[in-house]
Amino acid sequence: MISRSIEEFIKAQPGKEYYVKLAEELAKLNKELNAFNNINGSLSSGYPLSVKDNICVKGMETTASSKVLSGYIPPFNATAVERLSAKGFGVIGKTNMDEFGFGSFGLNSESPARNPFDKSRVAGGSSSGAAIATSIIENHVALAESTGGSIAAPASFCGVVGFTPTYGVVSRYGLIDYGNSLDKIGVMGRSAARVRYTFDIIKGRDRYDATCVDLPAGSERKQASKKLFVIRNLLEHVDESIKKSFEKTLSKLSGMGFEIEEGELKELDSAIAVYYIIAMAEASTNLAKYTGFKYGGKVDDFSKEYNEFFTEAREKFGKEAKRRVVLGTYIRSASVRDKYYYKALQIRRLIGEKISELARKGSIILPTMPMLPPKIEDAGKMNPLQAYMVDILTVPANLTGLPHVSFPADYIDGLPVGAQIIGAPYEDYAILDLVGKWEEDFSYKFAYNLGSL
Repeated sequence: MISRSIEEFIKAQPGKEYYVKLAEELAKLNKELNAFNNINGSLSSGYPLSVKDNICVKGMETTASSKVLSGYIPPFNATAVERLSAKGFGVIGKTNMDEFGFGSFGLNSESPARNPFDKSRVAGGSSSGAAIATSIIENHVALAESTGGSIAAPASFCGVVGFTPTYGVVSRYGLIDYGNSLDKIGVMGRSAARVRYTFDIIKGRDRYDATCVDLPAGSERKQASKKLFVIRNLLEHVDESIKKSFEKTLSKLSGMGFEIEEGELKELDSAIAVYYIIAMAEASTNLAKYTGFKYGGKVDDFSKEYNEFFTEAREKFGKEAKRRVVLGTYIRSASVRDKYYYKALQIRRLIGEKISELARKGSIILPTMPMLPPKIEDAGKMNPLQAYMVDILTVPANLTGLPHVSFPADYIDGLPVGAQIIGAPYEDYAILDLVGKWEEDFSYKFAYNLGSL
């Protein structure tokens, strides 16, 4: 097996038989792992790219893993897909996810995703399929999306590098929205170098997205600080096995010349509550467009009364989607909007100021997830509050739009354990380079190596 860089692979120009074999291998393994919602068996060139199923690809069914959007085929590419296609990437398939991004385990879809290291365990969510695809395909990168940890969580559970950029640096044009003020398109890969190469193509201003901005000049050359901050009050929610592993990671980083400083940021104790209030409010608004008229499956009987018509159109939503519609609508209602939604916006701003101030003094380091990937049956038994609390370590950076990257830092009983680096605004390249330094003396492990050259 030869591990090639993206440039080397593109120059090698493998023949059509390579892509046919890869598609066949993926289809076979996909029956066990449920990584892909659909696989492109007609790809004959380009660096293999998978795309999360809430990011539009022209001519390929895009459903966000929801029955509501069954049959929806976009007539255009998302900007990130368009830019990568122009640079020699080819879409190998659309990856499975929690419906509309609602979940941390990859179980809120018609075909729950399974961890490639242990098929009885969850793969993480909501970008479950993207992480699995990255973990099983040797030459490959994945386009994914994060709202509250949807890139970092599955990257940690599946043992790959998962990068979430500064909010607004990558165009959201062509993304099926979950929470507009929180959504970020990012990248998963088997190394920081592959992620950086891909990010370099998709970043930057886009005329189709008014919220998209360029990185400040010189950002790609800025080095990460040698100081790393640990927010100790967040570690109170972490399993003992993860704490011990994290201490090993800190010890190794200290030996690499990094200065580790510990402290507390009590404002983050409110992050989970603030995040879910805002996310549910925005999600309920975004889901209102699925009325049975325009997107996906249509309701053809127009003789029905108003309530009956829209009940039929929206009954295909999954349980978690329905929960978020109800809760989000309540949060936005006039009677409680000031008490919950507007208050959450104020607290988010305060959290953003505090955590950005800390990140400007040095990068923040934390475990990515508070536990090892749980068994699927155990995750299924969690109540909604328990499931939401799993995001305790990934929500702060997502809530405030800070760039962060999860990377494999250890293995416990054969399962990967991720750590995450959070940078100040627009320090995207700096944190990727820091992970690149980590990789110089740490070998990642993968369960499969499909598509080797």
